[in-house]
This record gives sequence, structure tokens and C-alpha cells, in this order.
Amino acid sequence: MTDGTTPRLRSSLEGVPSYKPGRAASSQAGAPAYKISSNENPYPPLPSVLEVVRAEAESFNRYPDMFATGLMAAIAARFDVPESHIATGTGSVGVLQQVVQATAADGDEVIYAWRSFEAYPIIVQISGATSVKVPLTSGERHDLDAMLAAISDKTRLILLCSPNNPTGTAIRRDELERFLDAVPRDILVVIDEAYREFVRDPDVPDALDVYRDRPNVAVLRTFSKAYGLAGLRVGFAVAHDPVAAALRKTAVPFGVSSVAQRAATASLQAEDELLERVEALVKERSRVYDALRDQGWTLPASEANFVWLRLGDRTTEFAAACEQAGVVVRPFDGEGARVTIGETPANDIFLQVAAGFA
Repeated sequence: MTDGTTPRLRSSLEGVPSYKPGRAASSQAGAPAYKISSNENPYPPLPSVLEVVRAEAESFNRYPDMFATGLMAAIAARFDVPESHIATGTGSVGVLQQVVQATAADGDEVIYAWRSFEAYPIIVQISGATSVKVPLTSGERHDLDAMLAAISDKTRLILLCSPNNPTGTAIRRDELERFLDAVPRDILVVIDEAYREFVRDPDVPDALDVYRDRPNVAVLRTFSKAYGLAGLRVGFAVAHDPVAAALRKTAVPFGVSSVAQRAATASLQAEDELLERVEALVKERSRVYDALRDQGWTLPASEANFVWLRLGDRTTEFAAACEQAGVVVRPFDGEGARVTIGETPANDIFLQVAAGFA
């Protein structure tokens, strides 16, 4: 018997937006179908990484190293940072949740550009904090001046997504330095660099160079994109000691599996081979971008592994046409579509559809 009373839950969870993952592809009349909706790396795992994963899988009846000791050492060596400055988590989005939990709660504010990574408003609202969304410029870039103007005495965290998901634009060195110089030192600025390996603009800095002499700057990285470990869920943050220690405190115990730790470590060891694949994707990105421009599209230059088409009220129609043709893209209703650079045949199908909407 029940009187209809339900458990009391946090009111801040009311209206939390749901994350919309990229949909899987389904073939049409037996024709090949491609998923280019989730910014995944289209290449299969490297044989050397797969070998490590298979060996580690034989012992997944045991808990992983909670402190990810081997992976932490490998990251520290690769990026020339102290191990005490590193915190790991379940992808960069998992580390981001650790960041928000460590910095913001009820009554606090978190500033970020919009549109940007879809998880930002979800994680902020779950924490009980308030999102302050600052619209992108007409060129699909972060409006850093407007973000500075949005800072208040309630601001605890600022998120910069560079390259920005879903528009692909990246923040340049001079504008980033001016912005950081103006941000109060007691506000943490997180630079989310999930797509850093795809950047080719020399004016876009490596945020790890920026963080070194700025105690209020942290950097997020992931093994999901360039390293091709999306299904294993492993990412990391680099931050100065007080911040990194807080991120380790807010991490889910044993969150990063032993398989993920070993695969990420092996991927760092095979980085030259992996980056050859990244370079191939960058070349394919250039081909797709140039083809779209030739079709008449006006679109921002992407520094990530995707392109962004501002379609407005044609977005749903465009996504449906792509799916009918055999590729699934990521639509943002009423705004545009993000299209991952995938296999060449997938990109060619997308370009054929795009030509009809240019």
C-alpha cells in the first residue's frame, strides 16, 4: 500500500536537460551506413594497444589501481608536468564533473560560451550552481569580452572550450592571455582541450603552456578523440596542486578501469603512430571544408575533427536527408549540424547532401 508520497529529491534537478548522444547509423536498403555524429575516431584500435587491452582483460575481476599510478607517471613524462598536478577521470567530461563539484554549489555561478559542449549546463545544474551562458560571436567564436563582463561576485568557475564543440573555433593566444590577465585570481578558469591534437593554427596556444605560471588555470584533455579510446572512458586534468588535489578528492573511487589505464598508457607510447592518423584526419578535414566552401557554404574554420553548418530552421530537414543517404550527423534543432570527419566514403555522402542545401 502507498499513499502516493515519493522520496524528496533535490529541487535543482528539476528541468535538467538530457544529454543527446550522437545516434547510431542504420543501413538503408542494405547500403552502407556511417555514424558521423559523435566525433569519434574512425580508425580501429592500434594493434599494440589492442594487445594490451586483451591482456589486461584477463584480470578485470580485480579492482583497478585507484590512483592510476602508471598512467599518471606516463602523462607527467609526456607533457612535462608534475604528477601532483594530474587528476584522472572517466573521460574529460568525468573530470569536468569533478571540477564543478570542487568549485561550485548552490548560489554560485559558472560562466561558459553558448553554444558549446552540451554537457556543461547539465553538470552545472546537477551541482546546484547557476549557468551563465554567454552567446558566441557572429563568427561562432567565444566572446571573451562579454564573458569578462559577466563575471560577478558569485562567479566560481569559467569554462573555455577550445576548440569549441560544436563550432570548431579555437581561442587564439593573444586574446586568451588578455582574458586571463583580467580574470580575478580566485576564479578557476578551465580550458577544455578535448580536440587539441587536431589544432593546426599556430596562433592557437597549447593550454598546457599557459597553465604553468597561472595557478587559477586548469586544462582538460581526453583519450577519447585523437587517441581513439572513446569506449574506455579515460581523461585527465592538469592543474596546480590545490586544484588537482581537489579534483582527486571529487573523483569516483576506482572510476578509471584497469583496461582504460593500460590502454591510455600504451597509446602514449604509440603516439607517433596515432598522430599519423590524426594528420590524415586533418587533411580530410581540409578537403571537406574546401568542398563545402566551393559549394557556397559560409562556415567557421574548424580546428577540431568536425565541421559546423549553421542551418537554422533547416537543421532537422538536413539531418533527415543525411540519414536517408546513409550518414547520421548531429543536429542541434533550430541552430545547425555538427558533422564529424569520418571515413572518406562517409564524408563524400555528406558532401553530396550538403550540396543540395548550400
